[in-house]
Amino acid sequence: MKILVLSDSHSSLRFMFSCLEQIVPDVVIHLGDYFDDGAALREAFPGIRLYQVPGNCDRYRCPPGQPEILVERILGVNLYMTHGHCHNVKLTLTRLLQDARSCRADAVLYGHTHQPDCRQEPDGMWILNPGSCGYGGRTAGLIEVESGKIVSCRILRQEDLEERP
Repeated sequence: MKILVLSDSHSSLRFMFSCLEQIVPDVVIHLGDYFDDGAALREAFPGIRLYQVPGNCDRYRCPPGQPEILVERILGVNLYMTHGHCHNVKLTLTRLLQDARSCRADAVLYGHTHQPDCRQEPDGMWILNPGSCGYGGRTAGLIEVESGKIVSCRILRQEDLEERP
């Protein structure tokens, strides 16, 4: 099963739509900037579950009271999801990783920096920043899950989609 992770779309929908059409994920996660881009995904792909959190540019783009952090069990894995601005991820990941570990997350998903990052910590927790699917970045994250465990986690780039049959 596949989880597509997107962030920092900033109203640039073309790459997001290409990802959904070609990857055909079971779940999509949008990590903010711009929250209303999630509504466009929901409308175009109503059969795919969508989780989303607002980013620093979403104050007036999402419903009031929308949580900035979601911790959800999705496809059997515990995911900690946030845009990252409240954790100061442009400076350090220390607080983000502490919070994710305190929730026993299998993976921590964040955005905000526009820099893709995908790696596994020595304790087994995955760290995934999909980069920016807008602003010319054209990157996303892909998590593959089997039997309630993450079996792969990687960054997708525009050229990865172009190579797909």
